[in-house]
Amino acid sequence: MSKEYSLASDTWDIEEIKAINKVIDGGRYTCGAFVEKFEKEFCKILGCKHAVMVNSGSSANLLVMSLLKYKYNLKGDVIVPVVSWSTTFFPVSQNGFKLNFVDVDRKTLNIDPEKVEKAITKDTCAIFAVNLLGNSCYLKELKRIAKKYKLKLIEDNCESLGATSDNYVDFTGTVGNFGTFSFFFSHHIQTMEGGMIVCKSKDDADYLRSLRSHGWCRHLDDKNNLYQKTGDDFVDSFTFITPGYNVRPLEMSGAIGSVQLKKFHENHWVRYENSKLFKKIIEEKFQDVIDIQEEVGFSSWFGFSMLLKGKLKDRRKEVTKLFSKRGIECRPIVAGNFMKNPVIEKLDYIDNEDYENADYIHNQGLFVGNDVVDLTDSIFLLADTLDELL
Repeated sequence: MSKEYSLASDTWDIEEIKAINKVIDGGRYTCGAFVEKFEKEFCKILGCKHAVMVNSGSSANLLVMSLLKYKYNLKGDVIVPVVSWSTTFFPVSQNGFKLNFVDVDRKTLNIDPEKVEKAITKDTCAIFAVNLLGNSCYLKELKRIAKKYKLKLIEDNCESLGATSDNYVDFTGTVGNFGTFSFFFSHHIQTMEGGMIVCKSKDDADYLRSLRSHGWCRHLDDKNNLYQKTGDDFVDSFTFITPGYNVRPLEMSGAIGSVQLKKFHENHWVRYENSKLFKKIIEEKFQDVIDIQEEVGFSSWFGFSMLLKGKLKDRRKEVTKLFSKRGIECRPIVAGNFMKNPVIEKLDYIDNEDYENADYIHNQGLFVGNDVVDLTDSIFLLADTLDELL
């Protein structure tokens, strides 16, 4: 039996190393043909129209919010789930929007559509939904609400590449107006650092490409609706048209992404097989003391969440201490109720006050990893450790 249970493992082999060496041999290291190739392959896998790669999922969120501010001239408040990662929230605030915090569904861990509709104000301009831990939000309902109130719908899909929405057809991240993805080490695709934005129009993709690279027009096609180039490369290479950043990805990350995509379907299947064993053991032995995430659509099972109840309620410190002793890595469910973090004092937000589910997740929640390798031994180690606690 395995002596440890890690959150994630390295998914690279010799092919990723060859891809890196190919970039080195070519002598260009930043944001060029390899990145563009990966963007096109990513679109093909997900069935989306446009994809723009950046250096992280956090940067992807930043660019989307900047696009709403500068291209669409939006302002006001943005509805967000109170349970998510910090850089779901910070880009909203950094672009001058007010955070409108809404509680989540305790079963799915995702934003509650009913509470979303109740939280909408006259100044609400967007819904920033987060598909948490591989699991889709109720996107059909969120899309209906967005359409009804003429709001933009954004999906933070950084943890849920490969999941399908609640129609069981569309991939999460492609349902809303914009979707963001992360390719950090522990995620479904690992490109060192990296992220992606998908969108439905070339005009939006062009704007994002300008925002990505200093705000210049250099990477735009000659035929675009954002800026009419002069045709003089000396001038066009240093003409700035949007208030941009420098969040370009490395060519190595693009090349690695192309290799990782070839493994994507097989890796997704292994994650699914691990999830079946995890669910079976919890349901057969621990359903009185642990609630697990209720699947919406088809989850891509980023990790396995656990909410303690019954004889394990209020014993999380004891649980995590024994997990650590047994070599089982675990984490909070993202950041729990984010409003309990000290940084909240520096943010402009609307407090809707009712966060009962997020508070329960904050106090009783944790998650262990899923991986692209067979976790049978690790999951049985988890079960033996839970038995010991009980």
